[in-house]
Amino acid sequence: MAETIFDKIINREIPADIVYEDDQSLAFKDINPQAPVHLLIIPKVRIATINDLKDDQETLIGHLFTVARDLAREMGFDESGYRVVMNCGEQAGQTVFHLHLHLLAGKPLGWPPYTDRMKQA
Repeated sequence: MAETIFDKIINREIPADIVYEDDQSLAFKDINPQAPVHLLIIPKVRIATINDLKDDQETLIGHLFTVARDLAREMGFDESGYRVVMNCGEQAGQTVFHLHLHLLAGKPLGWPPYTDRMKQA
């Protein structure tokens, strides 16, 4: 499997604005933010998509959500609200095939997202 940009960030081959790191995960600011706060939370082991998850990785995925919760608390938007999104596949908007959470906050986030991009089949 070809190396992704996230592998290069984990290996410090390219810079990123890292806000959190532990032995299992890394969180950094998205270079194309969709909200005032837009962080990416990734596992250090590459899993291409949700479809590629193994049953024994359940704890790792839970850990990513715990990191999101903790970052929301530390950054002070846990009470006002935030969104956590994980896309799976091209049609869902996944552009880097290394599983990752998007943590978005800092403005009212509408629902449903991307209504302006929806097309009738």
